[in-house]
Amino acid sequence: MIKSKGGGMELKALSRIRTRLAALLAVVLTLVPVLYGTADPAGAADNAAKPADGQTAGQTSGQAAGDAEGGAGLTGRSDPYYSEVLERWKKEGASADHKAQIRIPGSRIAGHAEGAKVQTGAYQGKDNVLIWNAGRSEWIEYEVDVEQGGLYTLTMSYHPFVDSKNRKPIALNITVDGKNPFLESKSIELYRHWKDKLPVRTDDRGDEIRPVAEDISGWQTWELRDKAGAYADALQWYLPEGRHKIRLNGSDPMALESILLQPPAKTEAYAAVRQSQPAAGAVTAEPVTIEAERVQWKSDSSLSLAYDNDIANTPYVQGRITYNTINGERWNAGNQEISWSFEAPETGYYHIAMRAQQGFVSNRSSFRTVLVNGKVPFSELKAYRFLYASGWRGLTLADEENRPYEFYLEKGTNTISMRVTYAPLKPLAVELEEVIVELRKLFADVSALTGGVDDKNRTWDMERDLPGFVEGLQATGDRIDAIREKLTELNGRPDSVSQGLVTARKDIDAMLADADEIPYDPGRLVEIQGKVADQIEALGSQPLQLDRLFVVPAGQPLPKMEASAGEKFWGGVANFFDSFKAKGKWSEDNEEALDVWMFRGRDYVNLLQGLVDEQFTPQTGIKVKVNLLKDEKQLVLMNAAGIAPDVALGMPQDIPFDYAIRGGIYNLKQFPDFENFFGRFAPGSWTPFYYDGGYYGVPETQSFQMMYYRKDILDRLGLKVPDTWEELYRILPVLQQNGMNFTPVEHNAFMQMHGAEYYTPDGTKTGLGSDKSYEAFKMWTDLQNKYAVDQRMDSFYMHFREGSYPIGIADINTYIQLTVAAPELNGLWGLAPVPGVRQADGQVARWLGGSMQSSVIMKNAKRPAEGWEFIKWWTSAAVQERFGTDLETLNGVTFRWNTSNIEAFTKLPWRDDDLTAIMEQWKWFREIPNVPGSYFMERELRNAWTRTVIGGMNYRTSLETAVKEVDREIRRKVQEFGFISPDGTVIRRMNLPSITKPWEGVEPYVQK
Repeated sequence: MIKSKGGGMELKALSRIRTRLAALLAVVLTLVPVLYGTADPAGAADNAAKPADGQTAGQTSGQAAGDAEGGAGLTGRSDPYYSEVLERWKKEGASADHKAQIRIPGSRIAGHAEGAKVQTGAYQGKDNVLIWNAGRSEWIEYEVDVEQGGLYTLTMSYHPFVDSKNRKPIALNITVDGKNPFLESKSIELYRHWKDKLPVRTDDRGDEIRPVAEDISGWQTWELRDKAGAYADALQWYLPEGRHKIRLNGSDPMALESILLQPPAKTEAYAAVRQSQPAAGAVTAEPVTIEAERVQWKSDSSLSLAYDNDIANTPYVQGRITYNTINGERWNAGNQEISWSFEAPETGYYHIAMRAQQGFVSNRSSFRTVLVNGKVPFSELKAYRFLYASGWRGLTLADEENRPYEFYLEKGTNTISMRVTYAPLKPLAVELEEVIVELRKLFADVSALTGGVDDKNRTWDMERDLPGFVEGLQATGDRIDAIREKLTELNGRPDSVSQGLVTARKDIDAMLADADEIPYDPGRLVEIQGKVADQIEALGSQPLQLDRLFVVPAGQPLPKMEASAGEKFWGGVANFFDSFKAKGKWSEDNEEALDVWMFRGRDYVNLLQGLVDEQFTPQTGIKVKVNLLKDEKQLVLMNAAGIAPDVALGMPQDIPFDYAIRGGIYNLKQFPDFENFFGRFAPGSWTPFYYDGGYYGVPETQSFQMMYYRKDILDRLGLKVPDTWEELYRILPVLQQNGMNFTPVEHNAFMQMHGAEYYTPDGTKTGLGSDKSYEAFKMWTDLQNKYAVDQRMDSFYMHFREGSYPIGIADINTYIQLTVAAPELNGLWGLAPVPGVRQADGQVARWLGGSMQSSVIMKNAKRPAEGWEFIKWWTSAAVQERFGTDLETLNGVTFRWNTSNIEAFTKLPWRDDDLTAIMEQWKWFREIPNVPGSYFMERELRNAWTRTVIGGMNYRTSLETAVKEVDREIRRKVQEFGFISPDGTVIRRMNLPSITKPWEGVEPYVQK
């Protein structure tokens, strides 16, 4: 097509006009959220007056104010940090110089949430205490009369509930007079005490099995601190003279004896403390050696033991796995505390030394709060620095001149405790967060300037078009440099974080080198934000590994803590040759034992082997050997070599079908009791394992898609949690007007809920050519084309945390992530079933699946009947509950076992209200069946979506293209596997299972 010169000039002029109009529109849209937030839209005021259950009015108004100022949208928090509030309080005259103490009995509650499970009585040896059996988000409240205004710390005397369903710390959201005074008050934790079960068991090869911790919690006290360990001292609350209300909001049960309000304790420097201590004669006893793995208690069950084959570690058994150290990679998060008990032989002064390994992150220092007999002896130990060093080192607690500290100990039982902290780094983390805010503002300015349009015909002059931008970006780069210098000084040397900041600064300099090019690619600013955010996360990790601690009489030489060069050499040689020794070869396994391979980690294998030896073998007489399968491809190779196992566990969802069509796996319907066993699981969880009339895998674990929502944000906007897609569509404009959105959604939510079938019943072609399928596909693509939902999403967790996606759909693993890694949202988010489609009878259909893992019996199994008995035992409720409990105890909440056994699932530590939502979704669980060639389905549906949403193709034409491609591949594969002849004649039909009703098996487990 030939254009005239004049026409080209007109097009450029129109382009410039378009760009300017877009920029103006962007500015308007940028201002709308602020105006909307302050204008109190219809219903918002009423809703703010009636906060959601578990949320105070103060939280609602605080969130609204923070968002109106743009703070929450940019930083992910509307509340100030504790350090900021404390500084303001002190400037306003708040003082800790008082001697007032106020004890509030736990039984003297002034109020509680409706339906809260609270009572007063005796508990574990104490009378007249509060027994709070919380199972869902609820609150209790106390009133206190303060005669002397000032700063107070809060110390709680409490007893966690000790049982299989309650294992995580007690999480509390604490408000004073209806408000959270600072961000950290939303996520206070009361910890449990754990201890590893000893002696450590060994397997049949002589290797130790990592022990599982048991909850030994009793009545204990805790001076409230921030969850992250970001501050050296306990948190302080400012209470002016008068009456105040202290509210505890939580969902974890406990007994509460009292809350003690008192002025913060003062910890003097070492010199003053040493001078004030009594004179004592020299101690003439042998040094006390403490094996680090023999703890008195630990605050986190996942603080596991680790095996290290350094020859100087004790105990050391050559060629055998011996858990002889505290796992440094696990002991790295805020407030994780370990305590050791020892006997001091005489009263007097001692040095404290330890054999430690602090080489996890190159050049990075780690910090610990060191306590002796429950108290920090002097201020230098509030955040003691352990410098980076490669390999194991002998360290003595000493000052900056390397003069060992002297600790005064009374004869008899004493304790040493060490708690993770990153208090020295917290101010730098806050500064880096402010850098991210600056970068986001700069990005928003550029986006408003360009209107989000990348116009290559436009020439930019940033000094003229966006005054102050270049200077702002330069200032941000300078600030990054200043933070890096502070970090290097604090750390003692440059480390990976400081190097990451160097990279971020170089990126800024590269942009400034040609600032007028920035509008063409403003996404580089977002990339820099990500790099800075990574460094913030890295600052919080403080690993430290310990082998032994030594308590040495002052003046005596320290014991040998490091291996000599010769010992290291011979130890390395021994370890080298040990690595060639065959351990655990499948060919060497006991021929009489059932051979089970597990496609999971070593801890999973050891746990299961322990359960087998404890329960299954004594009950059935069947010996079992559980082996570690590191790669699913090994199963293919071993099967081809004729040495496949009898049973394989942890198989990905598609493996059973792939083996079934090739005759490599056992049809479980051949067992006479299969029909009774079938009812143990949701019918929709069996569909991927169906092939040609048989079932070839057993559901083991399954994931769920659930809807997550921010109570605080929806409440502020006057929005209800949508129950159907129509209700969701109605709230989307309000979200988008406030700069927020909803998550992208996958096709199965629309196809299944609207009655579309992916394949015809005989399995010979796709079923997506139906009218229902076209309707469902249009609804799927309308999310972007009509309702302006984002096309793609990088991290729902991050969007949800910062509030840009206050509602969205994600899998159940997000639940654990939010519980563990988003403490500031404690009590501010909820879980709901995914939106559904209302049926003619009023029922809301929510058909949806989720990824699963399975157990299978191999076709060439030597003992298929014994394998079937094992699978029935393994997937039973009692065993799945025990395995899930032990796994979570050993590794922490992040290892929640999402068992497919619904009875076992309900006994894991879910909150009651969240479990109710999961049960509602469970009854609609239905996975997509498999047919030969079904691997083409996902790819072609994604291509169809791209053609319609990004390419603008008509939805029907696009889906028709996908149907043709999928049908072609299915036809080729069903011919290959003998379902149809080359001329198209149907030889046999697959008769795919059809599930049209929700699973009634859920009903016994629904909270009434």
